[in-house]
Amino acid sequence: MTTAARAGAPRRRIPVAVLGATGAVGQTFVRLLENHPWFELRVVAASERSAGKPYGEAAHWLGGTLPARVAALPVVPCTPDCVDAPLVFSALDAGPAAQVEAAFARAGRFVLSNARTYRLEADVPLLIPEVNPDHLALLDRQRERRGWTGAIITNSNCSTMVAAIALAPLHQAFGVKQVFVTTLQAVSGAGYPGVPSLDILGNVIPYIGGGEEEKIETETLKLLGSLGTDGVAPAPMTVSAQVTRVPVEHGHTVCLAVGLERSADPDAAIAVYEGWRGAVSSLGLPSAPEPPIVVTRDADRPQPRRDVDAGKGMQVTIGRVRRDPILDLRLVALGHNTIRGAAGASVLNAELLVARGLLGA
Repeated sequence: MTTAARAGAPRRRIPVAVLGATGAVGQTFVRLLENHPWFELRVVAASERSAGKPYGEAAHWLGGTLPARVAALPVVPCTPDCVDAPLVFSALDAGPAAQVEAAFARAGRFVLSNARTYRLEADVPLLIPEVNPDHLALLDRQRERRGWTGAIITNSNCSTMVAAIALAPLHQAFGVKQVFVTTLQAVSGAGYPGVPSLDILGNVIPYIGGGEEEKIETETLKLLGSLGTDGVAPAPMTVSAQVTRVPVEHGHTVCLAVGLERSADPDAAIAVYEGWRGAVSSLGLPSAPEPPIVVTRDADRPQPRRDVDAGKGMQVTIGRVRRDPILDLRLVALGHNTIRGAAGASVLNAELLVARGLLGA
């Protein structure tokens, strides 16, 4: 273990809770937090209809073995007085997240949110540790402005996560000015039970509701933006997105055409990707993949079936890097939507909070 890892690790495992624990993303949190070296899952919270039941009874478990210890935990309501943990992972939908997450932040808890509700608020970090860890400086402004003793930290939309990680090294090396994005998104991104089978089998649906395209077009600019005295200045690029749902279980594929400020050929882009380690590689964060990006030179990769679990679901795989006849480059990126794009991203964000000394250990 490196000196940085020893310095960043907490002295003892930190008690944590999961809000919305019975849903698909909530269950992914449970899987990732079981046996986590820094965090101990103590509380599972969900809607009133699940409250009071053992978690194993309340959750329609979707895969693998439910840990017996967690199965026996009682489900409690999503209120601060029922949740005894300083750090809270939220898998709540955007509607309930607005009030519930704010209540926890007012009560002094750190909330790691998957919901879109607070992502674009000027004083809320929208965070990818490898890309923009400096945006955590927004927490001081957030707490002062809102009078909270806790805080809310968000991760991006699942497709935005894949696109932003693919774009960050290029933006740092060459400057990105234009991006055309087409996504092929897995059905697990719709939650459970998700898309009816007769709607998706043998089909592609060229629409996903909830402002999916707009999330990619706006969140990417904040993630790749620059932190200044007035907050985050959006990255000076234009992003155009088209999203589709495809009959794949896990893994969002993102096809990108990229216009650069300083033109680069595919070999130069690949060299940048292969040398990129992100901004937190020295911190020893348990969930941080090493490296964050894997490049494949196979003509027919990445593929969800073969590549989605790279780096325990936390790596983004990039392939088909080639010239674009209109812009500069074309490429294909793949990431696990419920791990890198959701629960795993929040866990990594929480690890960064601990490593930076922002959460008492």
